[in-house]
Amino acid sequence: MKIAVASEGKNKTSEISQRGGRAPYYLIFQDKKLIESVKNPFATGGGGAGFSVAYMLADKKVNFAIAGKFGENMKSALKEKGIKFKEESGKKVEEVI
Repeated sequence: MKIAVASEGKNKTSEISQRGGRAPYYLIFQDKKLIESVKNPFATGGGGAGFSVAYMLADKKVNFAIAGKFGENMKSALKEKGIKFKEESGKKVEEVI
């Protein structure tokens, strides 16, 4: 299973980002190992970040996403792509993996 965690930084000791669509990074884990650190290209700019991030995660074959908060549009896009998700805050990335 591939898990993507919205992160404030590019390593697993970073805090979980409160912003699903606008998180600075997404850290992707497989079998509890960090396999990729992705700088979120949609962190700044116009609207639609949640949809774009959900599609990016789907392209990376992510099965589960974690962030402090997901907007309604991102939740809909994740459901559409078959990606389960959970809101978790106040922790470091490594604590939720």
